[in-house]
Amino acid sequence: MRAVIQRVSEARVTVEGETVGEIGKGLVVLVGVTHDDTEDDARWLARKVAGLRIFEDEAGKMNLSVQDVGGAVLVVSQFTLYADARKGRRPSFVNAARPEVAEPLITAFCQFLEQEGVPVATGRFRAMMQVCLCNDGPVTIIVDTP
Repeated sequence: MRAVIQRVSEARVTVEGETVGEIGKGLVVLVGVTHDDTEDDARWLARKVAGLRIFEDEAGKMNLSVQDVGGAVLVVSQFTLYADARKGRRPSFVNAARPEVAEPLITAFCQFLEQEGVPVATGRFRAMMQVCLCNDGPVTIIVDTP
C-alpha cells in the first residue's frame, strides 16, 4: 500500500456537489493499493498514520501525532498513486489493484485507524471526487508498506 499523508487544518471531499467526508485539524491520507497488499499491510499503515509525529509541540518541533492533537483523518482512495509514467505520455495503471481487491483493504485500513482511536472520514470509492484541503505547513509525507 502507498499513502500520501498531508497535515491539514481542514479538508473535505465532495461528490457531485455533496460533501461526503469532512475534517478539521488532522491528516488527509490518499491511499493506493497494489496487487500483493494484504490486511497486514492495512494494519501496519494504520498504525503508522495514527502514530506519525508530524504535528508541532509547544517548542515548534514535529513531535506530536494526530492522536496526540485530537485530530481526524480523511481517507481518500487513489489508484493513481500506482501510476507508471516512465514510458510514453499516458500513465499505465497495471500496478494498481483492481477495485474488488482495493476496496476491502481501504475499508480495513479505515477500521484499523478507528481501532487506534482516530476519527475517520472518507471519500466515496470509485467516484469522481473533489478534494479540498488546506495543507498545514505544508507537510506532506509519502509512506509505502514494507
